[in-house]
Amino acid sequence: MTLTPEIRWIDTPEALDAACADVADASPLALDTEFFREKTFHPVPALIQFSAGGLAYLVDPLDVECTRAFRDLLAEGPLKLLHASSEDLEVLAHWAGVSVAPLVDTQVAQALLGDDPAMGYQRLVEHWTGMNLPKDETRSDWLARPLSESQRLYAALDVTFLLQVWERQRAELERLGRFAWLLEDCRELVAQALRSDAADGQWYRRHRQLWRLPPRGIEAYRLLTTWREGEARRRNLPRGWLVNDRVLYSVAERLPENRHQLAEVDDIKPSLIKRDGDTLLALVQEARQRDAESLPAALPSPMTPAFKQRLKALKRVVNAEAERLGLAPEVLLRRRDLEALVVADLADQALPLPTGWRGERLTADLTRALGEVSDR
Repeated sequence: MTLTPEIRWIDTPEALDAACADVADASPLALDTEFFREKTFHPVPALIQFSAGGLAYLVDPLDVECTRAFRDLLAEGPLKLLHASSEDLEVLAHWAGVSVAPLVDTQVAQALLGDDPAMGYQRLVEHWTGMNLPKDETRSDWLARPLSESQRLYAALDVTFLLQVWERQRAELERLGRFAWLLEDCRELVAQALRSDAADGQWYRRHRQLWRLPPRGIEAYRLLTTWREGEARRRNLPRGWLVNDRVLYSVAERLPENRHQLAEVDDIKPSLIKRDGDTLLALVQEARQRDAESLPAALPSPMTPAFKQRLKALKRVVNAEAERLGLAPEVLLRRRDLEALVVADLADQALPLPTGWRGERLTADLTRALGEVSDR
């Protein structure tokens, strides 16, 4: 395949609709985006690329709004191929207002073939085709206009090789009997993208030190992060620009009752106190006033022997199955999934066991491993 594909620049609604008509009967369709996100919560679309083979279409979202034809192509049309798709899905949802389906993520496909679960596109192309793609525009200014010829070529190559890579990946996945696994995982990617488009009230669970907080502190941190999520979206600011996790955690630790106490929180900025101090104090007060019965349960310490034994037993199950399949263990279950199982088991709650193909291969052994540890 040539490293100089034919490129068509799209900067009018008519040209975009014509391109959609050109690829309407093609399947699959390779898709990618370039965007800017350093100063905003929502990604700023800078370029949309797609190709059905040969010709690469480069859509300028600074000049043309998404049309009905392109929305239909994204949401209902042919199979779409993307690589490491999570941010691309967010860009397209923000620009086009639709979720992308059906979808295959070639990074996920490669992980199911036993390779690096985070393999980048350039290495993926080299792995399957032997071609070395240029890397000089990786950190390019994609909002600049006009784009240079080097930028256009780089963007076009992001989609033109994806079709060839997928053809070979699919054949190997089918040979291994894992094609259905990929489709299941990619459906979950789309579902995750839809869930993350709303304010996420579960952000607080991501903090690695949450177990150190008492129930009222956990509730305060939950309220604070939920507020931050909604405000970051509304003001279109990165979460950390509004207020970072470390400061919110410190507020939840101290549970300040007034501005003087709030000002004593480590690393808190006077500008945050001036702008949002009353809101932060109101959220803390809300946590203070909650009935004890309505507070979240205290979390077990991961330092205790009971926690460590359970986590170790679960890891043995996952590592053994990963070795049998020739996969990285994190492709089966991530550490946070294993820790959630331990927390539920220690609290005598229903276990959040894996579902789908992972559940078929792991559930029985995970349940047995926890039972054996608990019986000791």
